[in-house]
Amino acid sequence: MKTAIIGGGASGFFTAINAKENFPNSEIIIFEKSNKLLTKVLVSGGGRCNVTNSESSVSVFSKSYPRGERHLKKLFGRFNNQDVIEWFKNKGVELVSEEDGRMFPKSNTSQTIYDLFVSESEKLGVRVNLKSTVTSIKQEGKQIAIQVNGQKLLFDKVIVCSGGSPKLSGLEWLKSSGHKIEDPVPSLFTFNILNKKITRLMGLSVPNALVSIEGTKLKNTGSLLITHWGFSGPAVLKLSSIGARILAFKNYNFKISVSWCGENNFEKVKKEMHSIINANKKKKLLSKRPNNLPKRLWSYLLERSGLPEEKPYSELGKKQLNKLINTICNDGYLVNGKTTFKEEFVTCGGISLKSLNLKNLESKHIKNLYFAGEILDIDGITGGFNFQAAWTTAFIASKLK
Repeated sequence: MKTAIIGGGASGFFTAINAKENFPNSEIIIFEKSNKLLTKVLVSGGGRCNVTNSESSVSVFSKSYPRGERHLKKLFGRFNNQDVIEWFKNKGVELVSEEDGRMFPKSNTSQTIYDLFVSESEKLGVRVNLKSTVTSIKQEGKQIAIQVNGQKLLFDKVIVCSGGSPKLSGLEWLKSSGHKIEDPVPSLFTFNILNKKITRLMGLSVPNALVSIEGTKLKNTGSLLITHWGFSGPAVLKLSSIGARILAFKNYNFKISVSWCGENNFEKVKKEMHSIINANKKKKLLSKRPNNLPKRLWSYLLERSGLPEEKPYSELGKKQLNKLINTICNDGYLVNGKTTFKEEFVTCGGISLKSLNLKNLESKHIKNLYFAGEILDIDGITGGFNFQAAWTTAFIASKLK
C-alpha cells in the first residue's frame, strides 16, 4: 500500500508514525511544501511544546472546543489525552502537568518532541519530501492522483494534514474536489488597544480579570496580560477563540469592558472598598488595594478615576468612590485590530465535518482520502487542546479504513 501524507507538521508526523506501525509493509511519504518540518511544534508554548492538557473528564475536555465539541467528544472515546500521555511515555518521552493543566515534555523543550517524531519516522522508514507543494487531488480509478510540484503521482491512500489556512484561497484545491469549506478566520489572537497609558504597564499580569465584548454575550474570566500593543493572556485568547467569527465580522474593531477583580459585581467590590476605608482612614489611597490588585495597576486605576495617590481614604467622597468602583468593575477600552503570531496561528474554519465520515475521517467525495489536524473545522482554546485534536484525528485517520 502506497500512502501520501500532505503536511509535515504535528498531525502529519503523528499520522505517518501510526500509519506505518499499523501497516508495516506500506510505503509512506510525507510531502511538506516548505523547507522546514514541525514548525508549530518547535514554537508552541514558548518553545516548550504544550502537548496536551491533563483534564481528566472527556465531557469537560470537549467543551474546550468552540468548533467541533460534539464530534470530538465521540472521537475522544477512541483516543484521548490519557492515551496521548501513554503514547509518548511508550516512546520514551514523559509529559508533566502544570497547575493550569497544560502538559509539557519533562525536558521542558519542544526539541524533545521534534527529535522524537523525526527519529521515529526515520526508524520506521517514512520518507519526507520537502519543498513539495500539492496543488490538486482527484480520484483516478481505485487510486488517488495528486499533483506535486506539477508532477502527477498515484497513491492508494492519501491523508491531508496540511494545517490551517488563513485564507480561503489556500483551500481552493480541496474545494474544487467537492469538499465543503468553512471560511477560515483567525482564532486565538490578542487585542490591540488604542489606550497608550494602559500599554505602559506592559508585562503586568492580573490573575483573575473578566473581559466582556460590549453588545454581545461574549465574556471570559482568566489571567489578563498587558502587552506593549494591548491585552493578551488566557482571558483574551479564549475569548478570541469563542468569538472568532463574531469578531471577524466586526473587522476587529469593538469595545470591551474589563472587570479587574473578576466578577463584574459592583456591590461586592463596594463592600470590600468600604472595609478598606474603615480600616485605613488615615492611609493614602495607593497604600491599600482591593483584591490584591498589582500596585502599578492600582496606581493607573486611581489616575483613570481622577484620584491622586496621596489622597487619604478618609477624604474619599461618595461620588469619587462610586467612580473608582466603576473603573475597577467596568473599565472600557476600544479594540482596534488583533495580533496573531504567524508560527502559532490557529484557524477557525477549514474542511467542513459534513464532508467527512466522522467514524474514520474519510472524505465523502474521494474514496481512501482522509483528513486530520487543523485542516479540519475544529479548533480549541489555549492550553494544549489544539494539539490534542491533532493527535486524536491523526490517530484515527492513520487506521486507513
